[in-house]
Amino acid sequence: MYVRHLQVTDFRSWEHADLAFEPGVSVLVGRNGQGKTNLVEALGYVATLGSHRVATDAPLIRHGAPRAVVRAAVVNEGRELLVELEITAGKANRARINRGPVPRPRDVLGILRTVLFAPEDLALVRGDPGERRRFLDELLTTRAPRYAGVRGDYERVLKQRGALLKSVRAARNADIGTLDVWDGHLARHGAELLAARLDLVADIAPHVAAAYAEVAPESRPARIAYRSSLGEAFPYPVAGPDGGGRHDRDVLEDALLAELHRVRSQELERGVCLVGPHRDDLDLALGDLPAKGYASHGESWSFALALRLGGYELLRVEGAEPVLVLDDVFAELDRGRRRQLAKVAAGAEQVLITAAVAEDVPEELDGLRFDVRHGEVRRV
Repeated sequence: MYVRHLQVTDFRSWEHADLAFEPGVSVLVGRNGQGKTNLVEALGYVATLGSHRVATDAPLIRHGAPRAVVRAAVVNEGRELLVELEITAGKANRARINRGPVPRPRDVLGILRTVLFAPEDLALVRGDPGERRRFLDELLTTRAPRYAGVRGDYERVLKQRGALLKSVRAARNADIGTLDVWDGHLARHGAELLAARLDLVADIAPHVAAAYAEVAPESRPARIAYRSSLGEAFPYPVAGPDGGGRHDRDVLEDALLAELHRVRSQELERGVCLVGPHRDDLDLALGDLPAKGYASHGESWSFALALRLGGYELLRVEGAEPVLVLDDVFAELDRGRRRQLAKVAAGAEQVLITAAVAEDVPEELDGLRFDVRHGEVRRV
């Protein structure tokens, strides 16, 4: 898989930009503030329908413009597809594949797969649980695009159930029978998302451990584990009846329903939903200690890098090798970590790199070069 062409209109700082890529390494070089990260952010949006920098779409539209447009020609196993996304503030976004409209923007998911490593990824180790949940869900959707719909269904139920809890709390003596219905919806959709996350963590864990051992061989071993809001009520074991190690959604659904019933009085008192995948976390540990609060700056960077590289390796071995995007990361890494990252990147079908100065990029990753300056991008 590789991106052959990228075009953006009124995206971030770009009134217009047009780039032709090839398989292998492409390096975008430009001083900070010239817009190079905006270009790889546009590709990330095609892959995930989200940004690694902001939570909403509005900042993606150039100031004063009514909408932003991103077009990407993606080649996968010899077949080329043109993906077009129109981003409009306050309105539903629109998508096209090969110039033809599709019912929902999420129908484009899976055409382009990317794994992006950026300075913001330090928050995967040092940030709040939401950062790690987002990491899991984005990788889950990249792995199996249908989970975008599962996430959407869960989030809608969560929002509606949360509104009901707040209204019941405000009314005090209101009828709470409707909560039983929403408990069922939350448990059903939550169990599907939870089972998928558990399977993902089980599959990616050895890749993360191996990647960390490569980039930080002098450090303690890295481990990851899923922490559920079910706590002690988490149903061990939850493997399916086939014995294949996949987690059983029915078992998880029953556990979620039971825990929702147990904490109902607390939820009514507080007016918030206390159980479900939206309150879970991914535990990161080095040796016997949690990475958050105990890892050094270098170890935190290594762990963040290992999470991304673990995701890349998982997708690759499953036959869906993604485009590897390295956004201004080499300046943040010491020589040893640069060398290890370069070794992995050199074997990828396509690597897109941004850097403030060309000297930050290891010699092993020599390839196409684009100069980005003053609102223009030029191949050199």
